[in-house]
Amino acid sequence: MSIYDHFRPEERTFVDRVLQWQDEVHERYVPKLTDFLDPREQDMIKQIIGNHPDVGVSFSGGVDGTERKRALLTPPYIEVSPDDFELTAFEITYPAKFVSLSHPDLLGAMMGLGLKRDKFGDIIVQDSTAQLIVAKEIADFVKMNLTQAGKASISPEEIDLSTLRINEAEWEEQTGTVSSLRLDTVLAEVYNLSRTKVAAMIEHDRAKLNWKVISQPSSEVAAGDYLSLRSFGRSKIISLDGKTKRDKWRITYQIRK
Repeated sequence: MSIYDHFRPEERTFVDRVLQWQDEVHERYVPKLTDFLDPREQDMIKQIIGNHPDVGVSFSGGVDGTERKRALLTPPYIEVSPDDFELTAFEITYPAKFVSLSHPDLLGAMMGLGLKRDKFGDIIVQDSTAQLIVAKEIADFVKMNLTQAGKASISPEEIDLSTLRINEAEWEEQTGTVSSLRLDTVLAEVYNLSRTKVAAMIEHDRAKLNWKVISQPSSEVAAGDYLSLRSFGRSKIISLDGKTKRDKWRITYQIRK
């Protein structure tokens, strides 16, 4: 069985990239620091590298509880420290008494600067405070150019990573049965919605599979997949547990609280 058989066809490019990183570390005995990865990509790296005797992998997004993280692939002689991940955190100051600031506002502002999503990590907006984690190589650029988000004039002030305020995600595990592994069918089960409603939402680009917008309700779901439906949150398929006597799939999944 090929390593590609464990992943989706559209993930082959990322699999090749991870294999290239692994070979570079193994053959040249130098560490490799990646850009920020989503949880699906982090899971894939863990699966691909596994228990490789000469290549280790560590992850950090700044503090415990972050979702997007950089990976550091290392030869066995290197001891990893937090500084090795080259992260910078900012507190975003803005006139909270007069304007509001949302996660989409900050995300849009960062993308509007021409930055790729993999160059910055979690965006934390809680009450009247906002924080941002970026790769150190773009920190100066962000500090100089991130001056507007939504209707708010903002100012990024560099802070220590230890002062980041992350509420670690809680997940609730559930089980269910579905007639098929179609995306619309599984999302209908997970979020207790009608398949017709879910299919329409998918067709209007309101669903994501492994952090990618998907518009085909018939797309098939597999164990390990991350799902999201706008306004209903995120979930993850933990396992496919065989079929019932009525030929329905038993699935175990988690919903983010």
